[in-house]
Amino acid sequence: MIVIAGLLLTIPLVAALAALAVPVRVAQAITAVAGIACFGLVLALIPAASRRDLNFLKFIRIDALSVVFLLATGFLYAAVAVYSIGYLGSAHDGSAHDSASFQRYARRFCLGINLFAGSMLAAPMMSNLALLWIAVEVTTVISALLVAIEGTDGSAEAAWKYILIASAGLSIALLGTIFMYYAGAQVLGQHYNLAFAPLLQAAPRAGFWNEGRPVPGAYLAAGRALGGADAGLRPVVGVTARGELLCDSAVYQVAVGALGPRFPRDVLLVFGVASLLLAALYLLDQRDYKRLLAYSSVEHMGILAIGVSFGAPVALAGVLLHVLAHAAAKGNAFMGAGVLVRKFGSKQISSVRGGLDLLPWSGPLFLAAILALGAMPPFGIFRSEFQIVAGGLSASRNVGAAILIVGVTVAFFGLSLATNRMLLSSPGHGGSAGAAAATGPAWPARGEPSAWMVVPVAVGLVALLVLGLHPPGELTGLMARAVTQLGGPA
Repeated sequence: MIVIAGLLLTIPLVAALAALAVPVRVAQAITAVAGIACFGLVLALIPAASRRDLNFLKFIRIDALSVVFLLATGFLYAAVAVYSIGYLGSAHDGSAHDSASFQRYARRFCLGINLFAGSMLAAPMMSNLALLWIAVEVTTVISALLVAIEGTDGSAEAAWKYILIASAGLSIALLGTIFMYYAGAQVLGQHYNLAFAPLLQAAPRAGFWNEGRPVPGAYLAAGRALGGADAGLRPVVGVTARGELLCDSAVYQVAVGALGPRFPRDVLLVFGVASLLLAALYLLDQRDYKRLLAYSSVEHMGILAIGVSFGAPVALAGVLLHVLAHAAAKGNAFMGAGVLVRKFGSKQISSVRGGLDLLPWSGPLFLAAILALGAMPPFGIFRSEFQIVAGGLSASRNVGAAILIVGVTVAFFGLSLATNRMLLSSPGHGGSAGAAAATGPAWPARGEPSAWMVVPVAVGLVALLVLGLHPPGELTGLMARAVTQLGGPA
């Protein structure tokens, strides 16, 4: 198993270095192979992690909970790496493929994807809270560079906003981590290095208590760490948000051991509800469909925080299933959005019409991804949200469960309204289509930009159906052990 862990840490780095030296097309192929290989390696970890924790060297620790996050990251790494072959290939046509600007763009794209995936794979394997925080911060920096890769004023502005807001949340979480180090050092000594396992064991006595009662600093440490990570849930999207959630889960386990479950759950409930309701309202009035999907990610991170706050085993099982199902659904949605950008040349909802007619494969797949994000059966998110709500009701958290249902319903309306405009309206009706017809440029011809952009989305749809209808037995066993680690029964 140590070989698998080592390969997961080195393969993305080797692929990133290769992207700097080999021709662009070779770099794309290497990236695809690296992504598929890493996902296969993560799958190989499931049997062992379902039975025991795996510890290597002094800084690598793989348990059932970390493998759940590795599965989400590995799947998206493989899917996006394959998808990017078509995405980059459709960016230019003819001799433009040989232009220096395109070569530079494609090379940076491959470099960034591999470094980002490598840092996201490293984060769940870190046995040290400080190293975990560093890994998540690295993902924030790299993802900001990927946002700015187009080199436009708009992308540069978005990247700066992204990194400043996300880092603000992580900075608050860092302050909470410092408090936790201070508390742990009171029991474990000044040589304590924020390793997770000894802190979890010492949590009930790790400087958080005075004469049998929790000291105010204990609440400050837990509140700042959990609140800081949750504050990061609102601005960050996609895989990066899973890094924030990973920090949350680690801090949550320590906080429950030190203070009992009530305070950490209340903190997660407050921030989760805020994220869910804020995102649901923003989804009702969006003009950019990529921003629409970004706010949908905020919504789902709020759902995860609320699910953990319920504390019931069935809710925690739903949270872990939601991590995997949301990875597949949101990955599909963003890849479908990339097809729309390539097809229509715009990110504006008003510029996209007749998607189902003009995109015979990507149109229906994008619609299926939106339905999955809206928790429609038989997809995995329906199953996971049903478990979360059932767990909330079983734990007598009726108000939280009701807010969750209302927020999810409002978000579904926002997503469906925008999707209907883009996919179901006539290509020649209204918006930019009418303008195009009046001024002369032809509406896009029917067909897909690239088959490479269809295949990974189709695989993601199959994964959503499997998670919704009948998750594999080995995966169920893995999540059962992860539920115990996260706060379920021993």
